[in-house]
Amino acid sequence: MRLYRVSSTLFLLSIAAFTLLMLTKVIPYLSFESEIDFLTTKTDRVLTRNDFQAAFYVHILSSWWVMCIGIFQFVPALVKKYPQLHRTLGKVYVFSILILAAPSGLVLAWYANGGLPAKVGFSLQCVVWWLCTWVAWREITRQQWQQHVEWMMRSYGVTLAALSLRVGSYGMVYLFHTKPIETYLTVTWLSWVGN
Repeated sequence: MRLYRVSSTLFLLSIAAFTLLMLTKVIPYLSFESEIDFLTTKTDRVLTRNDFQAAFYVHILSSWWVMCIGIFQFVPALVKKYPQLHRTLGKVYVFSILILAAPSGLVLAWYANGGLPAKVGFSLQCVVWWLCTWVAWREITRQQWQQHVEWMMRSYGVTLAALSLRVGSYGMVYLFHTKPIETYLTVTWLSWVGN
């Protein structure tokens, strides 16, 4: 039991550290300049599209706070001590994914680099993310506590695809010396299916 607590704590701390790291990646985009990291991979035609711009900014912000909220939802001591906070954060988490993060990700999937395999991979990720979250919400409204927890874990697993995508990319490049397109197409699928 002690080993489980230690490993769970280390896992949550790792996710918290990654979430803070992601904030440092999100903040530069708030300058709304197009010459920043990911945006430099897009053509001017894509960058000037209103649907792409709106989806991009909605997605990076809502996905970040969803990742952050999720950390607190899986700490049993916090859930027991502050049940109302758990419910409130849970509602923010659920509706942020259902209304903002997953739909905006679906729009971005249309503009994914890497052709059809990447577009399909990211589209399916958004659909699975939305469905897992919706089922988790449905189960809690039916007071099916265990099913709710299981579906929320699946939802958060897809949320953490952002982490898996980056870790997988670095691992493939540095350990296996893969080419950029091989890396990108592999992590497009592995990041969320693996989780």
